[in-house]
Amino acid sequence: MPRSLEKVLYVDDEPMLCRVVKVALEKVGGLTVETAGSGAEALTAIPEFHPDLVLLDVMMPDIDGPETLRRIRHTVAGHFLPVVFITARARKSELEYLGPFGPAGVITKPFEPLDLANRLQAIWAGLSDNPVADE
Repeated sequence: MPRSLEKVLYVDDEPMLCRVVKVALEKVGGLTVETAGSGAEALTAIPEFHPDLVLLDVMMPDIDGPETLRRIRHTVAGHFLPVVFITARARKSELEYLGPFGPAGVITKPFEPLDLANRLQAIWAGLSDNPVADE
């Protein structure tokens, strides 16, 4: 039986959006949330925070979301870690581009902050075959 989603690492280079998402996921969703402002910060935070899921912005300076996911997959702590992309690019071709990177899901911006926890819970519920989601 899958354990519940409890800890989320949100990675985005926009500080205001990080604050909004953190408040929405904690206050509305009852989750514990840490934020990282870059892919490099995310790679440092994962082994320290041990998130159940990473919500990862696609467009970031220096290391973008797909490259960050590739690097996460090459770490012991992140090999099976579910990652959900969040992106402002919502065209079909852009979303299809993300598929081969192996995200657990994709959420497009803008999104409704009050519904974000429900969307992540729905993605989490679909991960029953993921070893990280099983105890």
